[in-house]
Amino acid sequence: MTNPRAAYHETNGHGATAVRLVVLLYEQIIQDLTQAANAIEEDNTELRTNRINHALDVICLLQGTLNMEVGGQVARNLVSFYETLRANLWEAQLQVSKQTLLQQITDLLTVREAWAEVDRVESAGKIPKPGVLAATPTANSDQRVPANSDQHVHANWEA
Repeated sequence: MTNPRAAYHETNGHGATAVRLVVLLYEQIIQDLTQAANAIEEDNTELRTNRINHALDVICLLQGTLNMEVGGQVARNLVSFYETLRANLWEAQLQVSKQTLLQQITDLLTVREAWAEVDRVESAGKIPKPGVLAATPTANSDQRVPANSDQHVHANWEA
């Protein structure tokens, strides 16, 4: 994976599409969480905290750009995904859980790939097929992260 921050700045200067910027932001979150997971291995609390906090900032940025009127069900699914992701990252921070971070990375990679496909289709000048973002997540409302648990909430994926 390329350095998302450098790619963002390079692409931003060249008039990147909104979808491409979303892909780059996902890559930044993945990089942050990978560094946080490595920091757990190194027992580096400061780096772990810094990287998780940065990932949370980027997630808030992504969520803040959602257009609920235009985005419909996909936007609502992404809101649920981001809320679940934030809850799981807070839990990973409190429980110092590398496993939770790795699961969040897996979930993010899945959604990032859906956005990358939209970017590929958009770049090719094709109209996206319905369901291109079919892998958008939804969180079950009955799933909660217990305060004293090392478990995390998994997003459910709708087709």
